[in-house]
Amino acid sequence: MAIDRYVAICKPLYYKTIMTHRMLTVLLLLSWTVGLIHTTSQMAFTVGLPFCGPNVVDSIFCDLPLVIRLACTETYILQLLVIADSGLLSLVCFILLLISYTTMLVTLRRRSVSASSKALSTLTAHITVVTLFFGPAISIYAFPFNSYSVDKFLSVFYSIITPFLNPIIYTLRNQEMKAAMKRLRRQRIVSSLAP
Repeated sequence: MAIDRYVAICKPLYYKTIMTHRMLTVLLLLSWTVGLIHTTSQMAFTVGLPFCGPNVVDSIFCDLPLVIRLACTETYILQLLVIADSGLLSLVCFILLLISYTTMLVTLRRRSVSASSKALSTLTAHITVVTLFFGPAISIYAFPFNSYSVDKFLSVFYSIITPFLNPIIYTLRNQEMKAAMKRLRRQRIVSSLAP
């Protein structure tokens, strides 16, 4: 999505040439491949671990660092690998997104106000959603083996609140929704003034 927005904003005349069906297929396969490699490496880390004792994970969802804590062996090296794998992947994606958004904002600043207002509105909504998604993810995966109650809050935020806010943010950008909210606000003001 970020690449699509980058091309649409920074190279609008070349959009159809760059964002072809083949490019979309390559981007889709790239994201699936990275996800598959990441998941497979995570599974390879845990398959050979010996588990004993209570198999209870003290969190909202069962994640790899929490499962590794249940192992009956020294897992320091494995913890470093998990941090390198998950945290680095999240951080690199977030930094690449920040660079692309910075480039898009600089491009929009150079254009006329009327031409860039719609693009800026779309970009602002997308930056908000990405920040809400990556902020807790980076916090959770950058320090995955610390046991703080903040991790539970971030887990709830990451898995429930962010997906809940995503449709709300994009709905509030809809012109029909904005008009309906204005009508509702006017009706409330009129009804509050009536005796």
